[in-house]
Amino acid sequence: MEQTAPKNIEEYIAGFPEEVRERLAGLRRVIHEAAPGVGETIKYGMPTFMLNGNLVYFAVYKKHIGFYPRPAGIEDEALLAELAPYEAAKSSIRLPFDKPVPYKLIAKLVKIRVEQNLGKTEGKKKM
Repeated sequence: MEQTAPKNIEEYIAGFPEEVRERLAGLRRVIHEAAPGVGETIKYGMPTFMLNGNLVYFAVYKKHIGFYPRPAGIEDEALLAELAPYEAAKSSIRLPFDKPVPYKLIAKLVKIRVEQNLGKTEGKKKM
């Protein structure tokens, strides 16, 4: 049977077992709380959240959820240290299914990305 790509984030989330859906719904909720007015789409098969450009993405893998605060990534060393148990790199975080999702840290990251993306607009206005 041929599988079709999800048309929206609801379809993406619906394609997983309940325990994964709960984590994804939690991530989605935290992203919306930390970035009021954020838009949603699917890009490259991944849920993508938009606010003055790409804000963050996530994707489900066999043993983890990948969270991508791109394109700017994570530059705060203290925040990277907090994320160390989750195999964090500058532009990705692995959220393994055998550990709780660090929703508060995800919210911090999203807020940082909001500032970065809104700063792009401010920089253009000053030119």
